[in-house]
Amino acid sequence: MPKATNAASETPTRRRVLIAGAGLGLTVTACTRGADPPEDARGPGFHGLRQAGVTTPRQATALLLAYDLDPALRGAAGGRALKAVLGAWTHALAETLESDSSRAARLTVTVGIGPALPARLGLRAPAALRDLPAFTGDRLDPDRCGGDLLVQLCADTADATEAIAATLTRLAGETLYPRWRQDGFLPPSPDGGTTPRNLLGFQDGPANPTPEECERWVWSGNATYLVVRRVHLRLEDFARLAVHRQEEIIGRDRSTGGPLDAGPSAGPSAGGPEDAAPPRSHVRAVSPRLDAGARMLRRGYSYADGPSDQGMLFLAFMRDPTLFARVQRRMAAQDELSGFAEARGSAMAYILPGARAGRPLGAELLG
Repeated sequence: MPKATNAASETPTRRRVLIAGAGLGLTVTACTRGADPPEDARGPGFHGLRQAGVTTPRQATALLLAYDLDPALRGAAGGRALKAVLGAWTHALAETLESDSSRAARLTVTVGIGPALPARLGLRAPAALRDLPAFTGDRLDPDRCGGDLLVQLCADTADATEAIAATLTRLAGETLYPRWRQDGFLPPSPDGGTTPRNLLGFQDGPANPTPEECERWVWSGNATYLVVRRVHLRLEDFARLAVHRQEEIIGRDRSTGGPLDAGPSAGPSAGGPEDAAPPRSHVRAVSPRLDAGARMLRRGYSYADGPSDQGMLFLAFMRDPTLFARVQRRMAAQDELSGFAEARGSAMAYILPGARAGRPLGAELLG
């Protein structure tokens, strides 16, 4: 089995973030606190019809874990083994996530399955669960891609995510093997503001879907799909550009986060930035107007795996992953930011419905 990759052995310092001076500019917070499903849909703590960590407001740190099913496990035997692991995970998570310390850290755990898993177990795959196509400009490392199970851990402290990661890996036993892992973080705001700035120096924050739009474009019943992209950024090259040129490439005012030539923004959620954005800007390329209003919920983080490899951990939830493919192809064709970005890791997952009393994670899939 591939050896798990510890992709963030070095914690980024404030000095490194400021020197980098720049990041993809378009990671955003989730649907806002008001967008969390009501208690009758999500429930207190861990249990609920939907998993937390999707519309939950972003925490300070993230840890993505990918696991592969033991190759010897297939068909009904593999399904039983996986069901046992997911049952053990559900029990442990219910205890851990409802503790005072986990609540204080705002710890969330979100579990999904990869495209190859259903066929190996002889199960019918969710309708839109399939591998992403190849994209122009990608330079993917196979050891940082894919996975039969994908787990997103988020909290306000890295200690909280590391502790639950160790628990999940221990409970996986010999059924699941670690494939890769990737840490992410929200950089501090260099100017002391409350809105984080990514590694490119721009505010994290074009508007994400509203709660109503999340119901239409993000959720498919109580499930959703997650696209993960580990995007290396040429930070030094971008930082050498004049600020006005950086703004042209991103399509936003660097100081305010608002639309170009539109005066001070009311905040990073101000709408319609593509109206004033240059034709080959990132904002213009990813505009929902080019997809008949279809939206994805971006919940990205920065990563720093040493001074020569820094970038964006792009996390996006959506009802139909073909939306991501359309946007990615458009970016490759017309987005000038693509010249400073290179995807080196990629994964897709179907985010399972939530766990309820007597219905552990994966019950809808595994029976």
